[in-house]
Parts: sequence; C-alpha cells; structure tokens
Amino acid sequence: MRSRDGNRTFSLRLCSIILLYSLALNAGEYLISYRYVVKDAVLYNDSLLISHAMQPCHGKEQKPLVLENNNSKNLKQIISKNSDEFIQYIHRLGLDIKSEQTVTNLQIKSTTIITLKTTCFKVDFNDNFARITPLK
Repeated sequence: MRSRDGNRTFSLRLCSIILLYSLALNAGEYLISYRYVVKDAVLYNDSLLISHAMQPCHGKEQKPLVLENNNSKNLKQIISKNSDEFIQYIHRLGLDIKSEQTVTNLQIKSTTIITLKTTCFKVDFNDNFARITPLK
C-alpha cells in the first residue's frame, strides 16, 4: 500500500518476509553420520544415521550436493536411492580412518573403520531435487 509521501518500503518488506518464510518451510537441518567397516578387504558393516537437529545448527555453508527427488521428504530414502553420489560427496568432506593389522601364523588380518563424524546438514526439499549443504 502506498503512503501519502509515496513510500512503498513497508509493502516490499512484508513481501520479502513472506517469501523468505515460505522458502524456509521446505528447509530442515539434519544430523548425519556415516560409518563403514572393512575386514580383510571385504565390506563388513555399513551404517548411515540420520536425525532431525533438535537445536539450530550454526556454521558456514559448504558446497552443496544436489540429489534427484520425486516429491519425497524422506531424506534417508533420497540418500539410499543416490548412495554412490552421497558416498563420493562425503569422502570429499573428510573422513576419519582407523586401520589395524595383525599377523598370526603368517596370516594377515586387517580391519579398517572409516567414519564421517556427526555433521549438521541443511536440507532443502523441492519437487525435483533435494539440496544437501553441510555446515562447518
């Protein structure tokens, strides 16, 4: 609405607040951790844990990952459909690696544990894609 002096800033502010609020409704913050164990060069265990963040996450947004989505709001389902892309992406984020080898009677046994520590991700759902952005 226009005031007597021709100022339209109030209506522009109101429209921008409504737009930002509607965009924020599709966004959520999730805590994601990933761990897999390799024993004697064979994948032994693989686990992906996803939960909603109970408190707002603070941090600087990193480079996002965009995954295809078909109107789903289930993050675990979206990641499982695009698991190869997600695993390659978290490798670039940085993983902790623990390796142990033992030799008994000339037999080598090795165990390697690769872990993505619990990281907060901002996830924006859209009809066609989900944008996953880590916060550091």
